[in-house]
Amino acid sequence: MTLPSTHDVALAAERRTAARLLLAHPLVAADGPHADLFPLIRRHADWLGKRFQQVLGYRLLVDSSFARLFKAGLGAGSGHRLERSTGTPFTPHTYACLALALSVLVTAPEQMLLSHLVTDIRAAAADAGIELEETGRAAGKRTLVAALRQLVEWGVLIETEGQVAAIAQEAGGEALITVDRELARVVVAGPLAQARDGADLVRRAADPGFSGPRTYVRRMLVETPVVHLDELTDAERDWLRTRQRREGQAFSELLGLEMEIRAEGVALVDPEEELTDLHLPGTGTVAQAALLLVERLVERLRPQEPGHPATGGTLVIGVAVPDGLVDEVLAGLIAEYGQRSNWQRGYLEDLPALREAVLDMLVRMRLMARAGRLRAEGEGLPEGYVEEVSEGRTVTDVHGARPGGDGWVLLAAAARYATLVTVRPAATARQGTDVQEELPL
Repeated sequence: MTLPSTHDVALAAERRTAARLLLAHPLVAADGPHADLFPLIRRHADWLGKRFQQVLGYRLLVDSSFARLFKAGLGAGSGHRLERSTGTPFTPHTYACLALALSVLVTAPEQMLLSHLVTDIRAAAADAGIELEETGRAAGKRTLVAALRQLVEWGVLIETEGQVAAIAQEAGGEALITVDRELARVVVAGPLAQARDGADLVRRAADPGFSGPRTYVRRMLVETPVVHLDELTDAERDWLRTRQRREGQAFSELLGLEMEIRAEGVALVDPEEELTDLHLPGTGTVAQAALLLVERLVERLRPQEPGHPATGGTLVIGVAVPDGLVDEVLAGLIAEYGQRSNWQRGYLEDLPALREAVLDMLVRMRLMARAGRLRAEGEGLPEGYVEEVSEGRTVTDVHGARPGGDGWVLLAAAARYATLVTVRPAATARQGTDVQEELPL
């Protein structure tokens, strides 16, 4: 076997670095926070464009001043949400302000006063029939500031003199802003001209087109923490199971990700922990409580005999969480860790708020989910989606692999975050000591 040359190794490393940056930050400006790596993207633009299109169906646009990877998304309810600097998620009103601002900025002058931008945004809202009266109040001003700050972060707006936060000042502050119209035009990834409304835009953007199951599964692998088998149609499941080894090798070469294959599903793991916006274990009250909660739930709800259908076992992708168990465990965690771990007082005094925040994190990590219809049952499939398995092929049966109803479900990937404590027999333990060993599942 011929070993790759030093040049080939360096070339592959450069392309992998650029591809990872674009996947994590789909909009890269030449003078933005990743300016040092922008030359890499330009140098390998042709190769990157072809690979992203071939593997994920994503279009890549590389200009002299920016690079934009148009990530199509996975449909309704599965997008990457925007957050304020405080970590608070954008509300529908904040997204509306962001969309209205973009609609104004694509034809705005190169420089304008902040007050003029606000006036134009209100006019655009009136034209679209959107109520924005709140922009005159403190909460409404802060919402608009959050949207404009996001545009500053993307490089669409440049605070030439003053800051966009001046809107929130009681006296009505002013600022001079510079507009990058080219960036404003490429922020939206979906086919705007074809979409009837917002929901249609999301649906059209996520449609994998003729490449169907192959593209959808690959997008699921790179855009979500884990892919459980019952989240795929028969055709998608068949495609993944027959090609998973080759796909693992391809993603390793393109993005440096390692594929972990289990009976219940597949996950792409980033050894460098860079390609994620969700960290568990993590810091803060919510992350600590989430980790402890999932550990306790796994201890209580672990299925007795999970297995793989191919070996005669029973596939278990999820188990039902009894009503009230989450609150019971969280209350115990507050009593045990709340004070000594200095958890946020607001969460210590408001169990429902802590429950909501913790479950939100675990759902986004795909460790828990609401019971309901799944993609394997036809839920959320785009119109005309190709859904055929080659004749004579046997696909893993996922029927009944997670409970129905309307409650919460603990998913198989949660076991990864639990620990199993074993006690060595006294004869093998060191003399005079009690030895415990923690092993990951």
